[in-house]
Amino acid sequence: MDIFYHHRPDPETRMDESLGALDSAVRMGKALYPAISNYGAVETRLAVSCIEANGFAPLLVNQSKYNLFQRDIEDELLSVAANAGMGVVAYSPLAQGLLTNRYLNGIPAGSRAGKQDDYSGALTGSQVTDEVITKVRALKEVARRRGQSLAQLAIAWTIRERGPGQVASAIIGASSVEQLMENLRAADGPPLTDDELSEIDRICA
Repeated sequence: MDIFYHHRPDPETRMDESLGALDSAVRMGKALYPAISNYGAVETRLAVSCIEANGFAPLLVNQSKYNLFQRDIEDELLSVAANAGMGVVAYSPLAQGLLTNRYLNGIPAGSRAGKQDDYSGALTGSQVTDEVITKVRALKEVARRRGQSLAQLAIAWTIRERGPGQVASAIIGASSVEQLMENLRAADGPPLTDDELSEIDRICA
């Protein structure tokens, strides 16, 4: 495989054992690169120190949740990863469908929020509030002025040029080929202007 992830820190297992398993996979030729996912800034620093102390293969990527409504990685993780020579790949850039047209007229049957999945981090109906939908509608207007769909705007914002510590890539999900092609066109839009970025920040605050 190309990238072998340790999906999240395991407090029940020593870090050198978890990361050593990744290193073994690389040395055995079963994976090209080791990576981590859902490691915060402090945990990422510990992982890098563990890698260096043990002579393990360096980590390529930290995969983290990042979207217009969930920006925790901006506080410290992006710079920590950049200093370690590690890319950050964003998952959930559409906030599990919240940053699309799907919830603008209520919670449809069969949607994530409608299913009430019980796994940690799943979008729930209680999160689809009037306040959130008001923000989504305002973001949709920004997208309309740019000639984009709301989903395209959300993805374009996630992968925007931001200097050192920027997001390397984003993982997008799609339930149809048409939806996939629409989302991929996010890369074709014009760069976000400073005024647009400021407006988006005001909306999401």
